[in-house]
Amino acid sequence: MRRIDWVFGYGSLIWDPGFVPAESSRAWVTGYGRTFCLRSVQHRGTAARPGLVLGLDESDGAECGGLALRIADRDHDEVLAYLRARELVTDAYREAILPMRLEDGRRVEALAYVMRRDHVQYAGGLDLAEQARIIAQAHGGWGPNAEYLFNTAAHLTRIGLADDLLDHLSDQVRKLLESDKNRPA
Repeated sequence: MRRIDWVFGYGSLIWDPGFVPAESSRAWVTGYGRTFCLRSVQHRGTAARPGLVLGLDESDGAECGGLALRIADRDHDEVLAYLRARELVTDAYREAILPMRLEDGRRVEALAYVMRRDHVQYAGGLDLAEQARIIAQAHGGWGPNAEYLFNTAAHLTRIGLADDLLDHLSDQVRKLLESDKNRPA
């Protein structure tokens, strides 16, 4: 793969990239949508009780807004190794180089982690009620699945890219968590 200096963050890379970008900008990629389509068996769930995390899922006519993160030259190899260890842990994502439009109009290519629909962890097409139930119950090595959803939705709003679907899903998960808290033991 040729050297690419930009990474496209559409989920947790927005609020927890794990590196200090040399530059960041709101950005958009076309032909992909942000969906809860990956069963998480480590970070936000377990093999016994998988969670759901976001994937960049190929979809005709879709556009996904996120955060473009430019890797500093001096950190390039280290950051790329870190991202691969983080994002390719179960090979459910594949690395893709996608054209991306930055907020200022520049067009650059970015490394993106795209969902592999042929992977056993692919969970595309779940209705919102099922997504909410899974997210409300799951917990993995990096914490509660609900925390991942809430952080992503909040940070998208903070950078001016509010996602109505994630906001609605967040409301549904909060209701489930509240009802579980109030349920007699």
